[in-house]
Amino acid sequence: MNANKALWEKGDFTKIAQVMRQSGTALVATLGITKDLSILDLGCGDGTTALPEAALGATVLGVDIAGNLVAAGNERAKAAGLSNCSFQEGDAAALVDLKDKTFDLVVSIFGAMFAPRPFDVAKEMVRVTKPGGRIVMGNWIPGDPTLVAQILKISSAYTPPPPEGFISPMLWGVPDNVTERFVQADVPKENINCSKDSFTFNAPYAPSQLLNNFKNYYGPTMNAFEAAEKNGKAAELQQELEALFNSQNKSGDNNTTSITATFLRVTVTR
Repeated sequence: MNANKALWEKGDFTKIAQVMRQSGTALVATLGITKDLSILDLGCGDGTTALPEAALGATVLGVDIAGNLVAAGNERAKAAGLSNCSFQEGDAAALVDLKDKTFDLVVSIFGAMFAPRPFDVAKEMVRVTKPGGRIVMGNWIPGDPTLVAQILKISSAYTPPPPEGFISPMLWGVPDNVTERFVQADVPKENINCSKDSFTFNAPYAPSQLLNNFKNYYGPTMNAFEAAEKNGKAAELQQELEALFNSQNKSGDNNTTSITATFLRVTVTR
């Protein structure tokens, strides 16, 4: 079993994605999408950005390594009546089913950053983008004090060290690394732009419930709790994450959640 596939099929990311819909739609609204565009949404999950892209009239293909999320995305597109949006399984580092220069826009929001072999991921995204087209990535930033970077940092402290040669997905949140990867994929340096942006998790329930969803349905957090249980440190991990979620909630109400996380927005012009 592909370890990355196993990680993202382990839980049920749709439970997390439900609190990301509003910001996903808002982000898509900034991409200048028109009806004539062909879009690849890479590491698409169940379509948090793919469905809003299709709702604007573009033809959208969502590709994700997790079969359960692909199935969920196709169900959501069908329920929304979006015949211009479809999902299929695929690996961001080897898009073997996709031809060169196929898409006007490649979007990957917190998706392709988690695929191994980042230089291959950059090459594949560039390969399938038409000349004059764009690539837009959203990547979490290492060491950032906001929610997701901290969840991943805390979780990593409780899990066994990664295998030799492992490249942290968080390096996609470092502009110099992003530039190096796309330059090696033959993109001129001046065509690569990085800026900070924000994404808000909005939930009609308490931060403790959102943490519970991460604990039960988000692969990296699930792995951290499994490892912590074995080491007798599950209560410690729970405490750390509870403090994080509660301190970052800006809803003004303990029964609802609104947590904003900072990410690196990458725009590459082909």
